Amino acid sequence: MTIRNVLTACTLLLATANTAMAAGGPPDGSTPEQQRIVAGDPPLQQGRLALVDLPRPTKAPVSLFNGRDLKGWDSWLGYTDAISTFTGPTGEPIGLNKDMTGVFRVVQEDGRPAIHVSGKILGALLSKRSYSNYHLRLQFKWGANSWYPFPRNNGLLYHSHGKYGAALGSWMPAMEFEIMPRSIGMLLAVSDYNAPQPYDSVDWRVNADVEVAQDKSIPYPYRRYMPGGRLQPLAFPAFNVDANVDAEKPMGEWNILDLYTFGDRSIHVVNGVPVLEARNLMTKNEAGKPVPLTSGRIQLQSEGSEAYFRDITIEPIDHLPKIERR
Repeated sequence: MTIRNVLTACTLLLATANTAMAAGGPPDGSTPEQQRIVAGDPPLQQGRLALVDLPRPTKAPVSLFNGRDLKGWDSWLGYTDAISTFTGPTGEPIGLNKDMTGVFRVVQEDGRPAIHVSGKILGALLSKRSYSNYHLRLQFKWGANSWYPFPRNNGLLYHSHGKYGAALGSWMPAMEFEIMPRSIGMLLAVSDYNAPQPYDSVDWRVNADVEVAQDKSIPYPYRRYMPGGRLQPLAFPAFNVDANVDAEKPMGEWNILDLYTFGDRSIHVVNGVPVLEARNLMTKNEAGKPVPLTSGRIQLQSEGSEAYFRDITIEPIDHLPKIERR
């Protein structure tokens, strides 16, 4: 899930939809409170980042996609009318393992098997198992179609936990390795959220700390990951941090995404370039108390745009690599 997509969708839809979201207002940096939160961020200083001290796998890699079917995965689909997800849906989500229209299916793409994600209905393909302390690698590319009036979007959600559809009826709460043009590797907190409602009433149960710097060329909260930057939480109204650089290949080409997680930390890597590190990943238990977030299921999103995934492997590791500025 991408809250930035929610912002864009709501901006487009509020002109015609009378919802409670109008009272809450998506954060855009226009209020003194929002400006105060990011006022201390240092300016972005770009430099080449490299991944060092790579961990050796403690066991052989395991493929999460067998190339024939979706064995090992569940599907969860949200509302039939995807746009109503943001403006006040009627009825219930489609639900668990009821993908009758092939939102997720195995196809041949570029001469090899891949998981095709149609994007027409919001939802996710979820690993049946939970994982911790691992290196996940997959290949991703965009398809030709994008169905709804918000930017192309998808995501790799990890440490997924809690209730199916808790986020907009479509996703489990999780940390998100964002897949969006020019922002692949952005970090977002996917939390319990049912539209329409003010953003400040969302249960932001998922959180993390990231070293940030200010880049006014991107939307509020104007934050990119920068090693040595100001350590800040993913806390409303500043609940996302963009990738350090745009390392995506041209549209239609395959991208290699690497996710490293160990304990309550994670690193996002795009085509060999480390673009973000998060620490102190956390969620809330049933009593509402913060607890470290160190494991969970993996979700491959369907979020309005056609996409393909292939070569999905996971291997256990005994430490997290390091990011160096050069």
